[in-house]
Amino acid sequence: MICSILDNDLYKLTMQMAVLELFPQATAEYRFTNRGKQRFTREFVKELRRIIDEDITRLSLTDDEYTWLRTECPYFKPSYVEYLKNYRFDPTEVDVELTEDSNLDINIKGPWHSSILWEIVLMATISELYFRMIESRWVEGEQDSGPEHDRLLKDYEGLLVSIAKELEQNDCRFSEFGTRRRRSFKLQDLVVSTLHKCRTFSGTSNVYLAKRYGVRPTGTIGHEWIMGNSALMGLRNANLFALESWVRVYKGNLGIALSDTFGSEPFFRNFNLKLSKLYDGVRHDSGDPITFADRVIQHYETMGIDPLTKVIIFSDSLSAPDAIRIRKQCEGRIKCIFGIGTSLTNNHDFFRMSPPLNMVIKLHSIDGIPVVKLSDDQGKETGDRDAIRVANYIFSRKGLDE
Repeated sequence: MICSILDNDLYKLTMQMAVLELFPQATAEYRFTNRGKQRFTREFVKELRRIIDEDITRLSLTDDEYTWLRTECPYFKPSYVEYLKNYRFDPTEVDVELTEDSNLDINIKGPWHSSILWEIVLMATISELYFRMIESRWVEGEQDSGPEHDRLLKDYEGLLVSIAKELEQNDCRFSEFGTRRRRSFKLQDLVVSTLHKCRTFSGTSNVYLAKRYGVRPTGTIGHEWIMGNSALMGLRNANLFALESWVRVYKGNLGIALSDTFGSEPFFRNFNLKLSKLYDGVRHDSGDPITFADRVIQHYETMGIDPLTKVIIFSDSLSAPDAIRIRKQCEGRIKCIFGIGTSLTNNHDFFRMSPPLNMVIKLHSIDGIPVVKLSDDQGKETGDRDAIRVANYIFSRKGLDE
């Protein structure tokens, strides 16, 4: 299910290098949350545990992958690529249990620079294993292997071609962001092998598939970088600390700022003139996208910066029609690129009988200090309830008691 140590999203590797450089002694805890109705079995947990202990821990960077990273990802320092060559997943960092209501209880604990790579790998494994062991009939009785499955994938390829044509005709630049909730590696491989021929395809977040198909690996920063900085550097100005720290490591490379960790307004208060000029743009991941675009344009204009020199990466549960609608609203005002994930690698409309898992693995604490993510979507807060109340108070947001 996980075929390479590079079968992961780029932003986990970029954050790993930053953690190694700036916070090498920090320890981290992550927790799994299942937001959906799907449930699991003891046999599922047993097989997941075996995969963690036996399969994932065997992964290591090959000589060919090492050379490719040095050549194609120059923002990675040679010392980091050497670290990754010697890196092995530590299965003792992961605890997996089945709860009384047949849900998963997963905790990940260890050095931040080591445990940081588990999130995407575990989510992709959980998703594929679920559709092999529990929801093995995908569409109207189709099995997950054999001739019927091959015909199903052929139909899915047709859907992908249609999506690519629609995006291309509307001049929508997009990347594939679907590793974490993919139905299977085979399906994601089909997605990238099909879409990379599209004129407006910008790349994939999956580093292994970027290498395999000769496209650009895409991604920069995740919420956990800002959350971790909030514990180690201070909560009120965590966005500022995180963005400044990122510049210290990458010197202007990978310059997309993530805006919604504690809500957009605290971000814009910290996104000063220096950072607004230095960063190439911002990423939208929650809240109304058009309202956000208007706010970004207003911010740049207030700073005396032409918005057309900047870009917004939209990545919040997008489909092709969503991307087209947003692009039309932004045309002539600001550049935009779209990160499209689950609707490509586990399309709900196509697999109507077995929808994708709605799950996350989020950073819970750094050095024992609880961290939170507030989001621009009400009800999507994650973290310790008391810590969320504190963060809502600091950022003048409505809290859990409201």
